[in-house]
Amino acid sequence: MFYKGQDNVDDLKNVLSSPESAEKWYIQILNSINNGILVTDEQLVVRYINSEYTRITNVKEDEIVGFHLLKVRPGALLPQVVTMGKPLLGQYRREGEVEYIVDMAPIIVEGKIVGGVSVVKDITEVRRLSEEVKKIAKKTGRLKTMVDRIYKAKYAFDDIIGNSISMNEAIRVAKRAAQGEADILITGESGTGKELFAQAIHNASNRQMGPFVALNCAAIAPSLIESELFGYEEGAFTGAKKGGRIGLFEIASGGTIFLDEIAELNLEVQAKLLRVLQERSIRRIGETSEVSIDIRVMAATNKDLYRMVQEGKFRADVYYRLNVLNVHLPPLAERGFDITLLANNFFQFYFRKIGKSFEVDKKLMEVLLQYSWSGNVRELRNVIEYAVNMCDEDNIITTLHLPKWFKIDDERQRIPTSSLAEMVQEFERRTIKNAIQHYGASVEAKQKIAKELGISVATLYNKIKILETQNRE
Repeated sequence: MFYKGQDNVDDLKNVLSSPESAEKWYIQILNSINNGILVTDEQLVVRYINSEYTRITNVKEDEIVGFHLLKVRPGALLPQVVTMGKPLLGQYRREGEVEYIVDMAPIIVEGKIVGGVSVVKDITEVRRLSEEVKKIAKKTGRLKTMVDRIYKAKYAFDDIIGNSISMNEAIRVAKRAAQGEADILITGESGTGKELFAQAIHNASNRQMGPFVALNCAAIAPSLIESELFGYEEGAFTGAKKGGRIGLFEIASGGTIFLDEIAELNLEVQAKLLRVLQERSIRRIGETSEVSIDIRVMAATNKDLYRMVQEGKFRADVYYRLNVLNVHLPPLAERGFDITLLANNFFQFYFRKIGKSFEVDKKLMEVLLQYSWSGNVRELRNVIEYAVNMCDEDNIITTLHLPKWFKIDDERQRIPTSSLAEMVQEFERRTIKNAIQHYGASVEAKQKIAKELGISVATLYNKIKILETQNRE
């Protein structure tokens, strides 16, 4: 029975109007307490114990109530408390196999000590629960170790191959982004290495010891993506696992979550993602309360999210939350001799993998350099893996070992007929032109371009002069 408001207070007064009623009321309260209670009068005669006191100490009511406390329990400290008028807390006691802690205090009415009270707390049960907590903590520790092992970023910035101006700029921005905590949007065509950059950023950040959880949003059915990200409680829906399931956001707590192909999320899930981005909390499906999480969100897309926002296909608030920092990866066709660096690296990788080493025909490298690479680095790697596995006993990999679908059918992609010197000159022309378009034509810009290209400013000016002369001719 609960009493609220003036009318109910009056009802309570009526219940307590007689001494008999009041005594029953207070005794019922004491009997409901989970700790053991012992009460004495000022003469140290025990006037009351509750059932929990008997359970903990194994002292029965008829053995102690009405008797002087020291006759029944010679080592009791409550008499000192009543005599001194000061509480005594946290006293350890043991009765057989039962261990407990006692808090004692004098009972003072109108400035006069009229008795004492002992509150007994069973620590045997507390220790049992503590052992259970330790077991759970140990199990949780093992799970965390497993999570850290499974959800671990493999790549660092040193694993990124490329020395072109555009790639160096992407790496510079990514390294700066790694130092903060802001969410990051990585953009670029399919196959340009967006997850590679995401892992490198994670491993260069303060979260490197935490998990790196990656999810390809296009690889999960729209009906399952929410439970995958947020998790669910037992019985949340038909087919839900017993005990529920933790979501990837919770698994990533303390680290980074990478959402690849973010454009594939439907608007409903985007709305829930917005709350994660704003509040850093999630709610499992079927749960009413929220769980706080400590994560950094990185997302990637090969689509124009800004255009999707304008078309109503992507939420503007989610876009601006994700696009705090943008790392844009250039297509492989714009990276010049990075193609050669990557190709040589892939050749060596697959040579080691098959346990053989082949010579690579120069004409093949020229073809790779001129190809458009619509599939970018991923396509280049696949082409080289195919060529290595198709090489015969001649031990020379040529254009004959390229896949049949590898076509060079436009002017830009044909096998070059010009000399190597002419090819180098043409590449220099395009590289310097792109750099000036990117950085500008000021003295400071040219100094930066020269530094990026690894040449002196004077050499850069000479090359620009030669190119200008050729253009006039």
